[in-house]
Amino acid sequence: MAEAAVLGIDLGTTEAKAALVTPGGRLVGLGRASYPLHTGPDGRAEQSPADWWAAVAAAVRSIDAAGSEVGAVCGVGQGPTLAVLDADAMPVRHAITWQDRRAGNGGFGLLPKLAWLAREEPASVARAAWLTTAWDALGLWLSGRAATALQGHETALDEAALRGAGVPPERVPAPVPVGSVLGPLRATAAAAMGLRAGTPVVAGVNDGMASVLGAGLRVAGDAVDTGGTSGGLAICSDRPLDLSGVYSAPAPLPGRWILGGAMAAIGASVDWLRTAVLRDRWTVDELFAAAAPVAPGADGLVFLPYLAGERAPVFDEAARGAFVGLTLAHGPAHLARAVLEGGAFAVRHVAEPILAAGIPLGELRPAGRPTPGDLWARIKADVLGVPAAIPTIGETAVLGAAILAASGAGAVPDLEAGVAAMTSTARRLDPDPAAHARYDERFAVYRDLYPALKPAFDAVAAAPSRRRRRRGR
Repeated sequence: MAEAAVLGIDLGTTEAKAALVTPGGRLVGLGRASYPLHTGPDGRAEQSPADWWAAVAAAVRSIDAAGSEVGAVCGVGQGPTLAVLDADAMPVRHAITWQDRRAGNGGFGLLPKLAWLAREEPASVARAAWLTTAWDALGLWLSGRAATALQGHETALDEAALRGAGVPPERVPAPVPVGSVLGPLRATAAAAMGLRAGTPVVAGVNDGMASVLGAGLRVAGDAVDTGGTSGGLAICSDRPLDLSGVYSAPAPLPGRWILGGAMAAIGASVDWLRTAVLRDRWTVDELFAAAAPVAPGADGLVFLPYLAGERAPVFDEAARGAFVGLTLAHGPAHLARAVLEGGAFAVRHVAEPILAAGIPLGELRPAGRPTPGDLWARIKADVLGVPAAIPTIGETAVLGAAILAASGAGAVPDLEAGVAAMTSTARRLDPDPAAHARYDERFAVYRDLYPALKPAFDAVAAAPSRRRRRRGR
């Protein structure tokens, strides 16, 4: 008899992932399929929802989910990303991803993207039946029901604010609770993925909060480094905090809070270095292997990973990436090491005000695929001075989707029981005291670079717009 399992799907920034997991936490299969990101000098960063769906179907089919009894399915995804769909749930235009910068400074949320679309493309808004997030679009394709999935503390977008932005409020689907059943899996979607029609479809959430579940954050001091293209930090707390540059909201589990923030381009910085700079000279594994023997501190080289502006903790779309301390003695291995350390410093930069406010950080759970020798996890442990606990299932966002599916369909008693049963730690890495002391010195330099360079960032960011104005005269 086939073993019962639940299916989680994650619409990430560059690829769709699908994980089939038993309610006891055994990974039956993991599939993935990538899709392109369309960027331009005007700040656009768009994707085709048709590419999303094709990748979802390919990812699910690659794990042969038809060979197992699938009890429920839940989709989570990148955000805030705006999908514009017609009455048949077909895309009116490309989705405007969270990386898109055309809404200007402060445009990291969904409402500024809606306002930009209404101002620049009123015809797209007029043609749309639904203006929704990536994960709610996925829920619509799976179940046929348009809904805005909200956690208990969240509220729907204000109707007055929507009207002020030029968006008819009825274009935004009505709210439902995250983790509730949207309906049965549609026959067309089931056929595309090789699943049984009628399987319960559970409402999802943004993949950052899904990672909180998939990393097993239950006790104050537990933390996840969400990894991926953007990167992010979430620390479990027993109380909320009001801190500048830090996200604070109730956790999916009752009585706990999540503190932290998402960055913009931590994982993307590694891809950029390997492809745009080194011209595919190294594979990903070879890049990490080259960085491994370089001593902590990269021989005086410090990297700011602001290649797509920056979200937490500075929230500045004009911020830019920088290598500081370059000399003739530095080579590609130093650049690689500095990029990895810059990502770790960015995590510590978000953690710093939280720790200063008295919230503990017990251990860091790095999400994503393990790197050779656990190098990046070791660097982050040394930078933060806390153990790195490597999750058994490293793709924490898609595991979080599976946990929501299990809870929503009743395969586990509740969400907390699902987190307890379906997450575990493979191994722990203790920080090296000598490396931590060295990184303390380097982090002080890193922290001072942004305020020192901000005037230059603002000037550089403004220059292209002045050139465009001159050409337009």
